[in-house]
Amino acid sequence: MAKWTPTHEAPEPLEGPVVGTVTGGTILWFVLFLVQLPFYGWFDDRGHTWWVWTCLAGAGLGLIGIWYVRRRDAALKRAAAEQPGETTGERRSS
Repeated sequence: MAKWTPTHEAPEPLEGPVVGTVTGGTILWFVLFLVQLPFYGWFDDRGHTWWVWTCLAGAGLGLIGIWYVRRRDAALKRAAAEQPGETTGERRSS
């Protein structure tokens, strides 16, 4: 059997409000954790406490995600600001 290779290039990634999306998702996970917390005994009686801790883990990982996408966004903005300066610098040296 031959190995499958793609016949076309992958599309460009979609850019959008990444920081806002990750922040909103993190807030949603934390709100879900807070909503489930008063019912911890109910979850514990049925062996579903992992639902509560999954929401807390999602909020914690979301905080790491917010840190990551904010740094990525800042790096993309820095690169975009430096790009016009590089083209004028190349013209001067020619």
